[in-house]
Formats: sequence, structure tokens, C-alpha cells
Amino acid sequence: MERRKFIQNTAMSTAAFAMASKTSFAAPADGKVKIGLIGTGLRGESHLSLLLRRDDVDVVAMCDIDAKMLDRAKNIVNKSKKKMPEIFTGNVYAWKDMLSKTQLDGVIIATPWEWHNPMMLGAMDAGIKYIGCEVVMGITLEDHWNLVRAAEKHNAHVMMLENVCYRRDVMAVLNMVRQNMFGELIHLQGGYQHDLRSVKLNNPDGGVGAEFGEKGFSEAKWRTNHSVFRNGDMYPTHGIGPIANYININHGNRFLSLCSYATKTRGLHNYIVKVGGENHPNAKVRFKLGDIVTTMIHCNNGETILLQHDTNLPRPYSLGFRVQGTEGLWMDVNHSIYIQGKSKEEDVWDDAKEWLDKYDHPLWVKYSNDAQGAGHGGMDFFVVNAFIESIKRKEPTPIDVYDSAAWSAITPLSEQSIELGQQTVEFPDFTGGQWMYRQPVFALNNDY
Repeated sequence: MERRKFIQNTAMSTAAFAMASKTSFAAPADGKVKIGLIGTGLRGESHLSLLLRRDDVDVVAMCDIDAKMLDRAKNIVNKSKKKMPEIFTGNVYAWKDMLSKTQLDGVIIATPWEWHNPMMLGAMDAGIKYIGCEVVMGITLEDHWNLVRAAEKHNAHVMMLENVCYRRDVMAVLNMVRQNMFGELIHLQGGYQHDLRSVKLNNPDGGVGAEFGEKGFSEAKWRTNHSVFRNGDMYPTHGIGPIANYININHGNRFLSLCSYATKTRGLHNYIVKVGGENHPNAKVRFKLGDIVTTMIHCNNGETILLQHDTNLPRPYSLGFRVQGTEGLWMDVNHSIYIQGKSKEEDVWDDAKEWLDKYDHPLWVKYSNDAQGAGHGGMDFFVVNAFIESIKRKEPTPIDVYDSAAWSAITPLSEQSIELGQQTVEFPDFTGGQWMYRQPVFALNNDY
């Protein structure tokens, strides 16, 4: 979708969702859940709208340094008829003031990637026990270790808000996996295959352009620099999150090793020349990120995983899921399922819809009406709901710090593998051996 139209549609749907009828959930006995929001950009707006719909949540504080985005967030609050949160702004460390000066049950972080890790650590140092954070968990491998150590030290719950784990077809397939429809799982695929050229390069108003950094709009202000200076799978978690749940990573299984390859880089340069001309200053920029990064992961229980990161070339959106076992497989690109002895014809694909409808996950059966209008086809509702319900019940989040760290650590590990000439690198065990004893907890029923 052309970027300007996407932004307009996002703003309209966010505003409409904010004004929709409230979602009715019982508040905990000790009062509503007090939430602080750091980052009020497009992702922050989505979270804010979801939180404002709930009658068991008070958004008591918001922080951002972008006055335009803060104004948009304030407008969403005003339309909801709820009390305006305390606003923190003015400098890049205003979030520290928010954490120290407000009483929060939880915080949601939706800022540029490089701020995620210090903000999560700062929240735990401030005594906050529940932290929900957008992808990613850190830039370096040491960032991920520091996050795990801090969560253990403070007995805090850190949840990466990986919404694709809650996508309706993804959850239906999870239901099928748990009912052994595919047999023993052997090989899985996924990725982030999404043309982001107009996200990484645009004009200050979000229109078509070749700018990034200070002259860019929204994510082009910060995200594009990662493509200039880094080469690896920059965004593995949309693919690996669901896959990890299918094969119980950190819950009876674990990643053992990883190897990554990167192609040459042409896409972003060609786009700059196309929309800005050969003489545009950014046409001289040398981008380090390969246009397609392919990663193979070997697991303790014998499965292999293929991940692909493909964001710089023209292509329709696809996460490229494939779940293959001894009795059949699902592929999302062609919307097909084949189950040996149960499909309509031997060696002929079934349309996946009939299977996915039959095995619709109990969470979607229960909450589909509440999820209507929420971002990303409704799955944003589920990830925020899981975070809030965990706080209310004082229980661990269904995606915990070990899951979050393992999924996100693929990025620095893939960078390391590529830098070493496509060497296979060992995958760290963030659980310290506890993966052998931890039981699966994600979406076991229709609770949250």
C-alpha cells in the first residue's frame, strides 16, 4: 500500500477503534491496572487505543519527544472521553522521569529499537514488575543476557509483544499441531517478507521520497540506519515466535545452532534512484544489509528451521510459514494444507480455510468480537489482552523473558554468522538448562 494512504488508514482506523464501545473486563480487586506508555508513534497509537477501550485499565502516563505524535495521542485520549494521562516529554530521557514519578503496574514500550533494552532495564530498576515491549529486545547479544539477568534479579515479567503469535491462522495451526494433525514436526519455515522501501525511505510528511534520518518520516528516522550499518536478520520474531510455540522452544526443546547468509544489496539504492534521481545525496549511501538474509537453525529435538528476511525488494507481503511433519503440512503462501489419509485427494492440496475454520483456536472463538477493529486483523487485541490479564492475575506472561530473548537474539547471532563468513554459531541457552523442565504455557486454553 502506498505509504501516505497507509498512514491515513492507520490514523482513521485507530481513531475509530478508540471511539468504539469499550471492551468489558473485570477490574482486579485492588483497582484498575495502571499503565504507562513510552512511545506514541504508530505502534504506540495502536496500543493506546486498545488500552483506552478497556474498563480494567487506566493509562496514567505517556512519554514521547515527538510533539506531533504526542498531539495525535492526546487526540485519541480526548475522543475516548477518558482522563488525560500525565505527559512526559522535552528530552530523550523523559521516560526516566515517567518511571520514577508515577505509580505503574506495567509499562508498554513502543520506541526505536535501540531504546528498547535501556528502557526495559530502567523500568525494572524503577521497580516495575511487568514490561511489555515491541520487537526487538536488544541490539547486541550482551543486551539480551543483561535483560534476562535483570528480570531474574528483579523477579520481573518481560513480554515481547509479538502479535503474529496470535494471528488467527497461526493459532489454528497451533491447535492442529497440539492435536497431532501433522504428526511429529520435522521442518518449519517463516520470515519477514515485506516491501518496506517506502517505510525506510520517504519524505518528512510520509509521502513518496528518498529521505531517511532527520529528513525521514516515522520509522525512516531511525530504522533505515540499521540497514546502512548492519547485515543480518533484522526482524526474525514474526516468523520465529509462532514456530517456537509449535515446537516448544524453551519448554522442552531449544535452539542449538544458527547459520546465516546474506545476498548482495541493491534494493534500497535502486529505490532512491527511482524516486529521487541518480543525483540525490542518498544515492551515494552504501547500505550494508543484504536484500535477502537466509538463516538456518538446528534444534535440540531434531527439527530444522528456515527463516528469511526480505524487506528491500518489490514483493507482496508474506511471512512464508511452512509447518511440516510426518503426517502432512501447512503452507500459508498458497493457503494450503495436506494431511496424509485425511485430505480430499491423495497428493493434492486442500484449501486451508476449511481446516483452519474447523480448528479455530478457542481464544479466537471466545474473543473474536472483542478483537474486531484492532490492528493487524485483530491480533493486536490478543497480545495486549494477554499482557494486561497477566498483570491482573499476578501471573507470568505467556511470552516470557526467556522466549523474548531467544527469539530476538537471532538478529545479533545472524550478524555474527555473516561476519564470520557464514559460519555456524552456537545458540546461547538463556534458561540455564531449565528448558528441559519448563512446560508449555502459551495459549493452552481460551483464558488469555
